[in-house]
Amino acid sequence: MTQPSPRATIALLAAPESSAGVLYGLYDVLQAAGAVYPDMTMGSLGDALLDVRIVAATAEPFRCFGNILVEPAAVTDAEDVDVVVICDMYAPITTAPVGKYPVETAWLRRVHGRGALIGTVCTGSVLLAESGLLDGRSCASHWAYGQLFREAYPRVRFDPSRVLDLTHAHEGIVTGGGVTAWQDLALYLIARYCSPEHAAEVAKVYLIDRHHDGQLPYAAMTRILSGDDAAMARAVEWIDVNYALPNPVSAMAEHVGLLPRTFARRFVASTGRRPMEHVHAVRMEAARRLLEGGAENVDDVGYGVGYEDPTFFRRLFRRTTGMTPAAYRRKYAPIAAGVRPG
Repeated sequence: MTQPSPRATIALLAAPESSAGVLYGLYDVLQAAGAVYPDMTMGSLGDALLDVRIVAATAEPFRCFGNILVEPAAVTDAEDVDVVVICDMYAPITTAPVGKYPVETAWLRRVHGRGALIGTVCTGSVLLAESGLLDGRSCASHWAYGQLFREAYPRVRFDPSRVLDLTHAHEGIVTGGGVTAWQDLALYLIARYCSPEHAAEVAKVYLIDRHHDGQLPYAAMTRILSGDDAAMARAVEWIDVNYALPNPVSAMAEHVGLLPRTFARRFVASTGRRPMEHVHAVRMEAARRLLEGGAENVDDVGYGVGYEDPTFFRRLFRRTTGMTPAAYRRKYAPIAAGVRPG
């Protein structure tokens, strides 16, 4: 008689900074593999195909983000897992959690060395970067953490466009983007450790779809200034209103009373962007808002934010968001329309 294959063991690594939605969303969906779809279609609960556990630095109960009680096992009692998923670990976008998770990072290095696959969701990638396991590798994380990765983890190749980075899956590393990337990661794990058919069944039960467009359509501009350069702060504040002016970089330099070369040098030091890159980013944010509001004429949108060449505007918009302006409008305008008075 053929013996059933042993169930893969998946440990969900959590901390007080983890959100309940990610932690328990993953737990519910992964536990459902093999079990819930038969119940939905034939009225008979099937066998769960995955052994899912919640672990933390210690077995001490804690309340996670959202004030939801978590009663984990200690990571030291989960040394033989097949998969670890690092749930989101909320951290300010300007501060790396250096030395904050010594127990967790040491455990991650141990279990990965024994062959476990490590997956991350959102800021879980920051914790993985702390462990050193992302050095020399590409990684997905929430788009807002790009500057933190550049400054605190320069050996990691941060990719703000990806929802799921499978580049290093063969090396036991899979990283996920923003918070709801947990859904993409869950389907990937079910397909890998159960079967693609089981992943499709779970997707049907929970109405889960992959983020086919990547992260760029969701990304917003971050405005973090390094240092205390008051002139650059004034320039950034001014261009937020006057972005559509012709020759915007010269206008900014004139506004703060600096020569163009001096202005450009100080602007890069303060913002991490060249002045025109910053202007383009501000203009793209303005174009997004207009399209989200249902603006009909794409060329008028481009002209309104400062571009006389509609082809250039469309090309830049697509490079920034991963979508054409028309596709972006179709994605977001209905959301705004749903809350406007009829």
